[in-house]
Amino acid sequence: MPESNRVLEAVLGRKESLLQEDIAAHAQEIRRQVRSSRVLVIGAAGSIGGAFVKVLSKYSVAALHLVDISENCLVEVVRDLRSSGISLPDDFKTFAVDFSRPEFEALLNTQSYDFVLNFSALKHVRSERDPFTLMRLLNVNVIANESLLRSLDGGATKHVFSVSSDKSVRPANLMGASKALMERVFLAHADRMPFTSARFANVAFSAGSLLDSFQHRLLKRQPLSAPNDVKRYFISHEEAGQLCFLGCFLGKNREIFYPQFRQEQDMLSFAEIARLVLRSNGLEPIECDSEAEALEIAGSLQDSSTQWPCFFSGSDTSGEKPFEEFVDPRETADETRFAKVGVVTKPVFHGTEGVRDALAAIKDALSRGTWTTAELIDAVRLGVPELNHVATGKNLDQKM
Repeated sequence: MPESNRVLEAVLGRKESLLQEDIAAHAQEIRRQVRSSRVLVIGAAGSIGGAFVKVLSKYSVAALHLVDISENCLVEVVRDLRSSGISLPDDFKTFAVDFSRPEFEALLNTQSYDFVLNFSALKHVRSERDPFTLMRLLNVNVIANESLLRSLDGGATKHVFSVSSDKSVRPANLMGASKALMERVFLAHADRMPFTSARFANVAFSAGSLLDSFQHRLLKRQPLSAPNDVKRYFISHEEAGQLCFLGCFLGKNREIFYPQFRQEQDMLSFAEIARLVLRSNGLEPIECDSEAEALEIAGSLQDSSTQWPCFFSGSDTSGEKPFEEFVDPRETADETRFAKVGVVTKPVFHGTEGVRDALAAIKDALSRGTWTTAELIDAVRLGVPELNHVATGKNLDQKM
């Protein structure tokens, strides 16, 4: 990591990629898999999708096509690749389309791909704060993936990859449950379409993340706010891209990859991360007793200030899980195949009936044009019966 990334290095506690050893050890096999392949990347302009594209661009592929709903972000990905001197294949194309819309299905009818990877998703727990955003989350994370599989069925595609989340394991929120249901949608089709996935730690400073907000708060001279009882593992964008790269090209059908960490040494609270970010910027935290006190101190900060107001408190919002886990106790995992990557070889799967019933219930609500949050929770539980959702009456939009 270059010196300009000193804050990221301080947060991760390492200078080199966690997964570099595994990438190097399997380089020959990776090249054999990737060489001359046609690859489609959906959600290519997001934090993780863009990181994956950078990893893939170091290898020779026959075709690389990128899809993303954000026209501006997709343009920036192309500019970044071209400006980095990366050699792209002659058949390199980008499409600013929504993969859940008819335009994307029409695109698939004109192209064939060996590997299709989907990074498009709603990733925030706060998406369950209202029934309308929640329905969009389920539509993007679950329904659109089922449509993708139906569009690819019977075609030339050899393998499909869709990114999951640590929050899919014994989920405490609808975002995590949507990812668990997503995994099971693909597992239900795996006899006809080989599938792999990856469950993530938090990607440090990814767009929209709490760590990303710390940087914005500093620029805007605003206090930092974070829960002091929620712990997470953290990986870099590069490591996220590498994890998905390994999962797609080295994974066997139905396998789910995850990074291997040491729980006591590597899991940090968001409050600890906030302190690290401040100290890496030459600042000392002033820990306040309330949001009001933190805002008051922020309003009197001078350009020469070497201290920064913070408000750390216990988590009291719906859907927050206090710690991360990558493997359900009921699952079988292999932690010997790679140095720093574990592989779930037998994911939790309750059968196709629950998946089918969950999809039908969500689609029925969508077709009626009216639904409630409770109704959608019940629908998701048909496919993810272990969902342990506790509503506290408070969501993240109500916190600083």
